[in-house]
Amino acid sequence: MEIKRANKFVEFMKKFGLYIAVGAVVLIVSLTLGITAALRDDGVPTTTPELQFHLPMQNATIVKDFSSTELQENETLGQWEAHLSIDFASDDSAVMAVLGGTVQSVTTDTLNGTTIVIAHSDGFVSTYSSLADSAQVKEGDQVEAGQKIGDASNSAGREEYLGAHLHFTLEKDGLKVDPNNYLELQNK
Repeated sequence: MEIKRANKFVEFMKKFGLYIAVGAVVLIVSLTLGITAALRDDGVPTTTPELQFHLPMQNATIVKDFSSTELQENETLGQWEAHLSIDFASDDSAVMAVLGGTVQSVTTDTLNGTTIVIAHSDGFVSTYSSLADSAQVKEGDQVEAGQKIGDASNSAGREEYLGAHLHFTLEKDGLKVDPNNYLELQNK
């Protein structure tokens, strides 16, 4: 009986051996080409181009800087707090978008005044508070970097003692980040 089994295997290999060998070669070549293509640089960028941030106000001074580790006094509220934003003041009250994006919301409340929130690419969101109630944009608008979106004012009740200013906050992937790391603020 063992002889018949050997003969059946030999017969099977004679009949289908060539197809099995060709199939194995095709599989090996396909895998090799696939792996080579995956490792090869096709010149297709794998990251987005570097974002070019614009300043939210021209000729502005920093009234209160970002601080996540040192508490700063909020004279209006009479308390010490982390300041996860930058407050800008300028003789020119125009406020511009730091990046192009989509206006997520335009709201007004007593503590923050008029606030515009803009979503940008790469997980960035910029928030502009203490604006005059005459916002230049509305929810859903597309804005370009450097486009005027409103004017700084003293509408933020929580920072009333600072006078007319822009309270600017920047987030990356849902976390507040230091705008100093993205904006070119030479004259701090």
